[in-house]
Order: sequence, then structure tokens, then C-alpha cells
Amino acid sequence: MKIIETYSHLNGYEYLRYKHPNIWDELVEIIDQIDAEACRTKVSKEKTMKGKLLYSPIDMNQAFKTLLGNKGWTESRTTYYVTANVRLARETLTLSASEQRRVIEDAGETAHYSYNQTDFIKERIAVEVQFGKYSFIAYDLFVKHMAFYIGNQIDLGVEVLPMKSLTSEMSSGVAYYEGEVYNVIRQGRNTPAVPLIIIGIAP
Repeated sequence: MKIIETYSHLNGYEYLRYKHPNIWDELVEIIDQIDAEACRTKVSKEKTMKGKLLYSPIDMNQAFKTLLGNKGWTESRTTYYVTANVRLARETLTLSASEQRRVIEDAGETAHYSYNQTDFIKERIAVEVQFGKYSFIAYDLFVKHMAFYIGNQIDLGVEVLPMKSLTSEMSSGVAYYEGEVYNVIRQGRNTPAVPLIIIGIAP
């Protein structure tokens, strides 16, 4: 695989190149090592592509997981408590999970346990590799990276997406770089309020 395009949101790329140039070089190296043709293992059952050999999201994800894991990227989880009381939710947003629970329950409300998980994190940089449907990308960009950023777990989120040219050789409905960058741009310059790098890859 190779990087075709990158989009820097809130100076995400500039931050990474200045503060963690080794991390950027490592990500480029890992993407270069992904053997795209080895991941072309999915036999399509769709009417318009029946029998065609397509790129497998499962195989591509596994390749990334192996290579990132070999370089010390690990899974991380941030936990928190939520409540139906909007005022309390705002008040407890920046507290630790245990403090959130205490404040919510002391106010006589029910504290519901929740969490966000990211598969790859290193040196306060989170990486999500996404070959799934459109809704998963929106969750990554507008919820998951944001939650880790607000929780002071990361300084930057990186989203790796297929280019449209790659999704044309995958099952239908997979989100792609060009569309998701457009979705970020139309939200305005400051939304989501977390520095991001969106990477578009293709064979």
C-alpha cells in the first residue's frame, strides 16, 4: 500500500512532523509494508460483482494490526460515566471516571458506565484504521478521537482510510478518503475540535 493523500485538520500533520517525526516515518513505513494483493481474498457475493476477487477489510485490518503491534502500538481504553441529566453531564465531563460517578450519584442520579476504545496508541498519538461503513468513520472522527483528546489521553488522532480507487475493488458501502475529508471540511474549520491527520491509501 502507499499513501496517496493526507489531510491535516487543526494542524495535525504539522504537529506530528514537528513533535514526533519518528511516528510519521514509522506510519509511512508500515503502510508501505502492507501487501495489498495478499489481502485480495474476498469472493464477492454481490449481484453486480458476483465471483469477483475483492480486497478483504478483515485481512487488511489484520495486516495493520500485526505491523503496528510489532512497533509497540497498543490498544487503549478511556472509561467514563454518563447521565441523563445534561447539567451534570457538562459538569462532570472533564473529571476522572471515579469522580464522575461520585458526583452523579451524590446528586441522586444514575451513573451509567461507558467507554471508548482505540486499537492503536503510542506517544499520545491514536491511530484508527478504518475499512468499514460510513457511520464508523464519523464515530472515529467526531466521538472516539475527541473523547481521548478531551480526556487528555492523546494529542492527535490519525485516521487511515481507503481512497475511492481502492473501495471500487471492495464490497459496496465502504467509506473512502475523498468523501470523509469533504464531511470534515463542511463542518467548519474547528469541528471536530481535535487535531487530526486523515490518510488516504491505495495499492
